[in-house]
Amino acid sequence: MPRPTALARLIPFLLVACTLSTSAAPVGTSSASARAPSPTVPYASDDPNVPLWNEKSNVVPEGQRGTYGASVLGPQNIPLELQNPSLLAPPTTDHGDVPNAKWPFDLSHNRLQTGGWARQQNVNDMPIAKGLAGVDMRLEPGAIRELHWHNTAEWAYVLKGSTQVTTVTADGQNYVATVPKGSLWYFPSGQPHSLQATDDDPEGSEFLLIFDDGNFSDDSTFLLTDWLAHVPKEVLAKNFHVGQSAFDHIPSEQLYIFPGPIPADDQQPPVSPQGSSPVPFTFDFANMKPTEYAGGTVKIADSRNFKIAKTIAVAEITVEPGSMREMHWHPEDDEWTYFLEGSARITLFAASANARTFDYQAGDIGYIPASYGHYIENTGNSTLRLLEILKTDVFKDVSLNQWLALTPPELVKAHLQLSDETIGQLSKTKPVVVAPQ
Repeated sequence: MPRPTALARLIPFLLVACTLSTSAAPVGTSSASARAPSPTVPYASDDPNVPLWNEKSNVVPEGQRGTYGASVLGPQNIPLELQNPSLLAPPTTDHGDVPNAKWPFDLSHNRLQTGGWARQQNVNDMPIAKGLAGVDMRLEPGAIRELHWHNTAEWAYVLKGSTQVTTVTADGQNYVATVPKGSLWYFPSGQPHSLQATDDDPEGSEFLLIFDDGNFSDDSTFLLTDWLAHVPKEVLAKNFHVGQSAFDHIPSEQLYIFPGPIPADDQQPPVSPQGSSPVPFTFDFANMKPTEYAGGTVKIADSRNFKIAKTIAVAEITVEPGSMREMHWHPEDDEWTYFLEGSARITLFAASANARTFDYQAGDIGYIPASYGHYIENTGNSTLRLLEILKTDVFKDVSLNQWLALTPPELVKAHLQLSDETIGQLSKTKPVVVAPQ
């Protein structure tokens, strides 16, 4: 290869010199009348980055966006690729490495029992999800999730039907309630409880359980039958002051989920000398009036209105077609997101130029670590409905729009080169869910 000439070697330096000289103000002119200097870094690209297809598209997905990428030559799982356009053909704004933040319950192993089933998600499925884990549980009418407790708190949202819950506190106060579709229950760590489907729905009930530890496994709960099966019967007799024969028919292993009689609609707990719990362990979230925004609705349940819920808070959000949950972040709290209806995409910004976009459908789980910037965009033609579940006592977020609106405008302009008109349109109150213009 021939060596470059002396002139060729000087060209890069000459170009830099020309750039510096032309960007400076001419002698004798004020800085105000000078041409605006070049940006410190190039301006952001105007390349479109909309999803290139969706789960209903009649296309063969390809790993191409504009002039980037190439077609797929090997085997393809087309249904999976249709659901995840931002993985095969990501926005050009994606950069660096962000761990996987999507898990469909459809990929979780299902534990089948007589009377129902349960499937879970924890760090084994999605390693980024260190703070929270989830279980999807189904009970036929009368079926019982047996008396048990956990070393984590349990929070629940009823997806369908209704579920009767029972509990007893460390002070001996008891509590029984029926929780309908769309409402909540919460049990603190270590507090014993049970769950039983009513016959309000002929199919029974299904509910979402959230635990405040990403390592949680529902296969490792403390079960009544499991405990008694592993204690000598003579010890049981001594503990309960009855004959040993009283325990001739206890199960030899755990029941977990099993059939039971339909619970009474007006089921009352046994009278306790310590009384009933003055603090409810359930919350009528279904009938809570949502706050209306331009692009959807929001309602929040946390320790301010659901007093017992000290470690988990929730916002149930609807986003209309074309609208989005605004750009924001949660300062201290991980977010476990569950999609109830519709389709969406989220870009996670993890700092240090790391950003990655994911697509979600109903039944999918998203996970967003504390302080990660993100938005939730409705990419479908129907209302998007989701749960933002945080590991916290009080639901908090910081709005990008509000932050910029309440910062001195000269400072915002210096960063983003926005016009006075644009800065004046920023909202000084949280938009939360924004509609398209």
